[in-house]
Amino acid sequence: MRKTAEKKDTVEKDFVAFPDIAADVINVLLYQGEAVADAGKLLAGPTETVYQGQERLRSQYEDICKYQMEETSVSIMYLIANQSRTDGKMLLRKAGYTGGIYREQYKNKLSEVFPVIELVLYWGRPRWRGKRDLLTLCKTRKVPEKAWNYVDELKLHVFEMRYLPSQTRELFQSDMRIVVDFLAEGKGYRSNQKVVHKAALIRMIKVLSGETDTGDIERWMEEQGIKEEDEITMCELFDQYVRQGKNEGKIEGKIEGKIEERLSIVCNMLREGLDRELIRRITGCSASELMAAGERCQRG
Repeated sequence: MRKTAEKKDTVEKDFVAFPDIAADVINVLLYQGEAVADAGKLLAGPTETVYQGQERLRSQYEDICKYQMEETSVSIMYLIANQSRTDGKMLLRKAGYTGGIYREQYKNKLSEVFPVIELVLYWGRPRWRGKRDLLTLCKTRKVPEKAWNYVDELKLHVFEMRYLPSQTRELFQSDMRIVVDFLAEGKGYRSNQKVVHKAALIRMIKVLSGETDTGDIERWMEEQGIKEEDEITMCELFDQYVRQGKNEGKIEGKIEGKIEERLSIVCNMLREGLDRELIRRITGCSASELMAAGERCQRG
């Protein structure tokens, strides 16, 4: 279960990390489609920060870090977290991530002072129920009323990717548009949008559909003569992939059918009392198939 979750997290992270997709996500979710973030000016930043644990220094990792550059200076740092499950204390994790960056600025480990924005892309099916601001998270505490005036505001910016409204989905221009429309409309969804990151898109759709086997995609593309730089629409790409899967399923079905037929024949021979070695020579079955046929006979 843990390995499955890790694979899913890796696929989501790798997909969103493409500069064009990261810029698209930032522009749509934060700036309502305005082209504020430029893919050409987004540089990958460090995803690790260090904090003091009880006994030693410990590392914490964010999924994606992007510097928005203006000439040679950092304008903004964007942190993007991919989340598959709800987390009631995600807000406190955010405090650790952003706090670690600001501390590095304070310690002069970073040469500039710039704002840090974190956004959480939530891919799960249950709606997000975790608290999104510190005052709400702490509202059950017995705190003097006037003390709230001095509690710093901390907000968690969560975007439920399966439930984005259509007017938001329509703003996406990258392959992310295909992903969010697929999540909203289901497996019957079709689009003539050109696909840029073909293998990554298929892998993303598969894991969001609950599949875990994503290792055959590059091999399949090579066999089909499809290159990443080729122009191909979502419909064309997925129709080929699905058709290939159906063809393989038919072949597997025929093979399984032949094995089943042979086991039935062997079972009948055993019931008639024929010698096992003679059965093997006549049918060409393996020792394991003969054993399976014998167990079937015992079950009746």
